[in-house]
Amino acid sequence: MPNFFWTPHSGYHWDYSPRRFFEGWYFRLTLPDAQATFAFMYSIDDPGGHSKLSGGAAQILGPGEQYLYAPLRDVQQFWAWRHRLGLGHWDQAIAAPARYLPPDQFHGSVQRGYQATATDHVGCVEDRATGAIARWQYTVEPIYGWGPVPGRQLATAGWLSYLPILEPGWQVLMAHGLATGWAEWQGQRYEFHQAPVYAEKNWGGAFPERWWWIQANTFAEVPDLTLTAVGGRRQVLGRSETVGLLGLHSQGQFILLNTLRDQMTWTVHPWGLWQVTASNHRYRITVQGKAEQSPATVRVPTLQGLQFECWDTTHGALEVAVWQRSPTGAETLVVKAYSDLAGLEVGGQGWDQEWQF
Repeated sequence: MPNFFWTPHSGYHWDYSPRRFFEGWYFRLTLPDAQATFAFMYSIDDPGGHSKLSGGAAQILGPGEQYLYAPLRDVQQFWAWRHRLGLGHWDQAIAAPARYLPPDQFHGSVQRGYQATATDHVGCVEDRATGAIARWQYTVEPIYGWGPVPGRQLATAGWLSYLPILEPGWQVLMAHGLATGWAEWQGQRYEFHQAPVYAEKNWGGAFPERWWWIQANTFAEVPDLTLTAVGGRRQVLGRSETVGLLGLHSQGQFILLNTLRDQMTWTVHPWGLWQVTASNHRYRITVQGKAEQSPATVRVPTLQGLQFECWDTTHGALEVAVWQRSPTGAETLVVKAYSDLAGLEVGGQGWDQEWQF
């Protein structure tokens, strides 16, 4: 198993306290040949079961950006590993209590629910409001975690993320991997071999005021290129601050730039345009994302539980350029790539006008 199986913060964070708490996971499967994606979003709110918000959910943004929402109310049927990536939530199951199941036994034991680890992902959920049903089962070969290869993997938000002062916490679990298996959406079956996958998570008791997010790991020119960029307003010891980050893996290299130590600017519109530049003494990276179509709306954690405060596309157009800088200041273009299957997102409050930083 690659060493980034132990990517920091892979395990479950709830400390059994009664305070407001959520944890959420995002897994993205991209099928370039079919021009389709599956974005799986799992969450658990107030898992102690003593709050009116207690419960979980599975959301999927599927092919054609169709949306599926399946609440999973019983927190006793949720499980997660403490020290590595593993979680699941049943709605109807033969197996009790909820626990990890060998993937080949899952569909025979669980009628509604999901299960995910670093190396396998399986589930069957239904949106009872629309009748939409999704089923899937695939294995994952991780390629990049979050950090140099080879090398110790990094906490996405730095060492402060180990202290209870940043809210919410955020971690890229797997910047790039390859998936083999199948997925069914509304009766249509997709079979795939070594399709790009991505995974991240967040957790805490406070919630971002607003944010933007870019993710892509399907570039024809550079097959193993993966990029994640984000900007947001987070809470630090009860105070709000704006932070941004850009991470890029390619050909075994890892480049990480952020607002805490590097130069980073952005202009992000309420919808349709994301322009980001990040640089230091070694690199300058420019990213431009565009979305021609209207956004899909998905639920995200808030103080009032899951709410429609996030606007997404999984079919964004993304251009990435990386220049390497010499000691004299001269720049050499080392990467230029394009994807038409980028994840582009804005969320939270304050999107009545563009955000410049």
